[in-house]
Amino acid sequence: MCTMLGTKTKLNVLVLCGLFLFIDTAAYASDELLMGIFPRRNSTATIKMFTPLAKYLEIELNQKVKVQTAKNFPTFWKKVQSREYDIAHFNQVHYILSHKNFGYHVFAKNEEFDRSELRPTLVVRKDSGIETVADLKGKSIAFGGGRLAMISYIGVKRILQNSGLGDLDYKSTIAKNPPNAAMAVYFKKADASGIGDVVLRLPSIQKKIEIGELKVLARGGSQPHITWAANSKLGKAKIEKIQNAFLGLNDSEDGKKILKKAVLTGILSAHDSEYNISRSIYKRYKKWNEESESNK
Repeated sequence: MCTMLGTKTKLNVLVLCGLFLFIDTAAYASDELLMGIFPRRNSTATIKMFTPLAKYLEIELNQKVKVQTAKNFPTFWKKVQSREYDIAHFNQVHYILSHKNFGYHVFAKNEEFDRSELRPTLVVRKDSGIETVADLKGKSIAFGGGRLAMISYIGVKRILQNSGLGDLDYKSTIAKNPPNAAMAVYFKKADASGIGDVVLRLPSIQKKIEIGELKVLARGGSQPHITWAANSKLGKAKIEKIQNAFLGLNDSEDGKKILKKAVLTGILSAHDSEYNISRSIYKRYKKWNEESESNK
């Protein structure tokens, strides 16, 4: 049939085909899912760890998935506030604030080292002479992440507050992420660090420092692990499809290899009500700060 077409007609057909191809490609690009990973580790490691997950999701969802992180916690949080991420991997306070204000819905949480919970932890050097939290008065503390880091900042602040130490009782510094905070203590750039209890078990940390030279000074209460949440603009059916894809990683050897790349032992279903404990801790933390300000 094509042989019966004139040259001009053929050219018109080619132009139309090219136009349809352009429109289809543009639609696909605009339909790309952006998966934002909070800067718990450095950017290079983060992208490397989660790219296999993105490739898996592309197959399961029949949709392009792009992994993105940020250079620090505040930059990442600004992107959450502007609802740029379709899928967001972030901490407990990120979740409870983004759920309330920006329409994100939790659908899964991490399992790391076979545990589905995290505990805020204060770490010091064994040779520091620091034996109790009270001994940190006048000392320097490196907190891992920004002021919205639920475990390594807010949770650790609660440990200090419960021991009677306010912000003026010690010198605070903010490390880019929890691993950097742990290294600050090891290399004697800080007297103590606020981290999550899994940090010293991370292979990336164990390659860089002698873990045996550090000790846990105190731990706070457990909270459910860090979350995976979806932007409400995706709709209920799409979010459920994404959740099923995530949970499916647990069911195959290939899926377990993807989890291992991300230093995970599993992905578990999660529900909003689980994070009420984090809401309570955050509320008490804010109340302490407000009362401290009013007493100045």
